[in-house]
Amino acid sequence: MLVRLSAVLALASLLVALPAFGAQAVGVHRLVLTDPVDEQREMSAVAFYPAAGEPTRTELGLYQVDAGLDAPIAGGHFPLVLLSHGNGGSPLAHHDLATALARRGFVVLAVLHTGDNYKDQSRSGTLSNLYGRPLQLTAAIDAAEQDAMLAGSLDTERVGVIGYSAGGETALILAGAQPEPERLRAYCRQWPEDGDACGHAGELISDRDDLEAIADSRVSALMLMAPLGLMFGRKELEPVQVPVLLYSGDDDRTLQLEQNAGALQRRLPNPPDFRLLPGAGHFVFMAPCSAEMDAMLPQLCQDAEGVDRVAIHRELNAEAVRFFTQTLSDLQTSSR
Repeated sequence: MLVRLSAVLALASLLVALPAFGAQAVGVHRLVLTDPVDEQREMSAVAFYPAAGEPTRTELGLYQVDAGLDAPIAGGHFPLVLLSHGNGGSPLAHHDLATALARRGFVVLAVLHTGDNYKDQSRSGTLSNLYGRPLQLTAAIDAAEQDAMLAGSLDTERVGVIGYSAGGETALILAGAQPEPERLRAYCRQWPEDGDACGHAGELISDRDDLEAIADSRVSALMLMAPLGLMFGRKELEPVQVPVLLYSGDDDRTLQLEQNAGALQRRLPNPPDFRLLPGAGHFVFMAPCSAEMDAMLPQLCQDAEGVDRVAIHRELNAEAVRFFTQTLSDLQTSSR
């Protein structure tokens, strides 16, 4: 993948200026909190953070994660980045991105969205999922601030959000965007065969009338990967005034490029930093698969000929570090 010389030099100079977390170990820590959409249900999140000691690896389900379970947290005061997975997804699907940021001095909090994850799709296609996902991220910030391990090490005055697929829609709402369901209905009338966007009903299921899109003023930057953007026009996106790093593959067969990432590129009030990956599909943004996962889930793991997911993630992770370092202010971990 070609990168302009100026971008390479800018990134190199930035990394020189970063705190010396390059060889830093990473810890992983589970949080359990109350689901704000239904206080009778629990939800969970996984935090990745700079850790003291030697690097290690932990097996979490199908994933081999470069982090130690509940390893002692390193000294410092670290910016927070939230991570929102796609419909029916897992917070561990982007573990390499999370650990890359943790090594460079960030805490990454990846939420398992209740009612919309790989084990539970009970809220799929509903208003409670559309409006509930952002509420779950806000609840996760609040829970992290009270967590015995993380509380004293977090800086939540400026928070970044990474959103993949439906998580991109969630991130935009958290930054102020107001979804317009009629846009989805119009799209589904035109493209009824798009089961990913339209589901069986062809529109949002109105299961709740007491929820609305609520932003979080702590959100200061968004990184969107193959985002769902069907419900946002220019007017609905006007409140989004934070910097946006936007990625998409030009061979995305799950979310149509022009209706989603391409539309966001044109409609966001401040032009995003847009990166289009040649030949890449929707699932290229998930972490490179182990041989076991490749055999079990080839539809998620196998890319088109000529697409090097490992190389893409090497650059993606470096760009995430660059972007959040610039947008979440200087990392002051060694001086606080």
